[in-house]
Amino acid sequence: MSIASKKAIAGISLIEVLISVFILAVGMLGIAAMQVMALRNNDSALQRSHAVIQSYAILEAMRANRSEAIKGSYNTNGMVCTAPQANSLVDVDRRDWISNLKAALGDSEHTCGSISCDANACTIQVQWDETRASDKRSPAGQLVSSTQTQVFEVRSKL
Repeated sequence: MSIASKKAIAGISLIEVLISVFILAVGMLGIAAMQVMALRNNDSALQRSHAVIQSYAILEAMRANRSEAIKGSYNTNGMVCTAPQANSLVDVDRRDWISNLKAALGDSEHTCGSISCDANACTIQVQWDETRASDKRSPAGQLVSSTQTQVFEVRSKL
């Protein structure tokens, strides 16, 4: 074998190594993208879990003060996004509920709650901003910054 052919063979193996490194790098980028998606989905699931926990927390407070809940004292006029002043036990329960919602789901203007009871059945709604978990893009590929609110609703007997 001549010296020229040995140099050509050595150069071919270097190209093979470069191609292998490139393929490995593309694979690692794919793994990183999957990890980002998994973190987004886990954050979204955590927020939904907090919404469920807070919904059941206010239901338990209402069951503890059943006579006022049946009268409709816990009812709100639509979504309440700020904690009310605590003048009675009902107000204390609602204030604590809204404060806990904001602590668990983010202190955003979109983190709100609603209570609607008629007789013995109550509907609890929790709304929060889930923009971090979304990945909306324009047709040009630019990230679109818009609020994406989620609403969780539970209906239960007292």
